[in-house]
Amino acid sequence: MKFTDYCLSSEGAEVILATSSDEMYPAENIIDGRSETFWTTTGMFPQEFIISFHKCVTISKLTIQCYLVKRLRIEKSVSKDPVDFEKCTEKELQCKDGELQTEDFSIPEIQATYLRIIILSASDAFVSVHRVIAEGLSHES
Repeated sequence: MKFTDYCLSSEGAEVILATSSDEMYPAENIIDGRSETFWTTTGMFPQEFIISFHKCVTISKLTIQCYLVKRLRIEKSVSKDPVDFEKCTEKELQCKDGELQTEDFSIPEIQATYLRIIILSASDAFVSVHRVIAEGLSHES
């Protein structure tokens, strides 16, 4: 068994919805595994995006790398379609001027086929999300 980051396009993850769209900074950047690339919001809040996994996964640790985010909510769904989301956690983040925020979310092990990340408020009109890392034990060799 090994730890897998399920929020990677190479693991089959897809961003199936994002409330903001900028062709220079597409939502797919969140799941490319690189901190240098990002998705940016365009103004008003809340903003959200949904990550779809290719199967139901068990997540034991969640980390988000972002910039200028104040308050964030994480929801999950185990449905076949992206519906019936349940709140996992909500957190006030510390903004560090000019520094990437790396926030770990302590959650009990959760099952999910979809994750919805909602940016409820921010320190600026625009924020960026660089990566979402959803780690879990993979039973595949």
